Amino acid sequence: MKRSRINEIMRAADEMIRRYGFVLPPFANWSPEEFKARKDASAIVTARCGWDITDYGQGRFDEMGLFLFTLRNGRLADLKRGGGMCYAEKLLISRQDQLSPMHTHVIKAEDIINRGGATLVVELYGSDDQGNFAWDRGGMVRCDGIDTPYGPGTRLKLAPGESVTLMPGDWHAFWGEGGDVLIGEVSTVNDDLTDNIFREPIGRFAEIEEDEAPWHLLVSDYDRWLQ
Repeated sequence: MKRSRINEIMRAADEMIRRYGFVLPPFANWSPEEFKARKDASAIVTARCGWDITDYGQGRFDEMGLFLFTLRNGRLADLKRGGGMCYAEKLLISRQDQLSPMHTHVIKAEDIINRGGATLVVELYGSDDQGNFAWDRGGMVRCDGIDTPYGPGTRLKLAPGESVTLMPGDWHAFWGEGGDVLIGEVSTVNDDLTDNIFREPIGRFAEIEEDEAPWHLLVSDYDRWLQ
C-alpha cells in the first residue's frame, strides 16, 4: 500500500470514529517525530497499541482489507498466570463489501460489536479435531448473551448494538453490508504477530511504499521507526 493511501484512510477513519461519538486516545495524535521523542511510550509500543491498516499483503484494500486501532492491550504473562491485565480493546472499520478473510485464533476470545453504521455480516465455520478449518462443521457462539448454534457457512447479520462472542476455533470472516461499519472488539490479550491463523496463506500486515511522509505511525512501523 502507498503511504499516501494509508494517510488518507487514517483521516477518513478518524472522522467516522468521531461521528459515532468515540474519540481516540491522545497517543493517536502523535506525529512520528513526537512519538520518537517520547521517553514514556514504551508500554504503548510493547503492547502494540495504535493505528493498524492492512490489505493482508494482497494489494486490494477496497476488496480485502481492514482498519483497526488498538486502544489497549494486556500482557500475555498475566493471561498465562490467570490474573492481571488479561484483556484488549480495539476499534475497527469494515467497509461495504470489504472482506476480512476467514481466520481464527488460538488464544484470543473476542466480542465483535457493531458500534454503528450499516449491517456487519459475520460468516462462521467450525474446526476439526486438530483445530483446522472444517467446511462441514459448525459450532456455538453467544449473540448478545444468548447461546446460538451455527452451521458451516452461517452468516450472522449484526445491526448496530448487536454483538457476537467468538472463541478460539470459531473460524470467521466479516464485511459491511449496505455501507461501512464501525466495530468494537473486546477480547483477551491480543497478539497480531502470532495469533491470527488464516485459512489461505496470506499476510497479516501490508507492505508499504513510502511515497510521502506518514501522518501517524502504524503499529507495524514501530520496529523500524522507533529504534
